Amino acid sequence: MAINVRIPEELDRQLEELAAAQHVSKHALLLQGATLIVDRYSRRDEIESGLQFVLTHDAELLQRLEDA
Repeated sequence: MAINVRIPEELDRQLEELAAAQHVSKHALLLQGATLIVDRYSRRDEIESGLQFVLTHDAELLQRLEDA
């Protein structure tokens, strides 16, 4: 899928420098960045889901620990 992205000049310059230093294209850097964002939000969702599971399934145990 094709997408157009407007990047501020300063960020574009930084991407150009980083791409040159890493010997990759700006396109590759942007894909890496997008992957990191997706991974971060996916992990956050997994943690939230796990926390909600513990809070609902172990509510009685947590209450006993709080009272101890």
